Amino acid sequence: MADVHDKATRSKNMRAIATRDTAIEKRLASVLTEQGVTFRVQDATLPGRPDFVVDDYHCVIFTHGCFWHHHNCYLFKVPATRTEFWLEKIGKNVQRDARDCEKLQALGWRVLIVWECALRGREKLDDEALSERVSEWICGGGDTAQIDTLGIHLL
Repeated sequence: MADVHDKATRSKNMRAIATRDTAIEKRLASVLTEQGVTFRVQDATLPGRPDFVVDDYHCVIFTHGCFWHHHNCYLFKVPATRTEFWLEKIGKNVQRDARDCEKLQALGWRVLIVWECALRGREKLDDEALSERVSEWICGGGDTAQIDTLGIHLL
């Protein structure tokens, strides 16, 4: 099926999608602040421009939208229109994420991915559970991991 918008309108709509200070980033920033964790945001000097950089523990945290980064959860739905286009676009995002994670690890950074479904929606983690998982990973010195609705898992 053809796009219902012309190229200029579609481009305008895509530019309007927030890439920083999203609701999920704000929720995680609140958790980190409550824990007394000092962090920087959106460091463009690091591969992938991590959402949060915690220098004291030499770790970075990404908040990944379940659609844009293809998380296998209830929030991810393959679009019914232009399916091939979207799967290719999202597939490239996943490849870039893996490449950025490898580069960060090669530079000695620990990487945590917090999925959107853990931060919002009907199955989100409550504040206490989210705070415990994030603190457990930051302070525990663990390897690269992800947090989703089921808790924390190594990647």
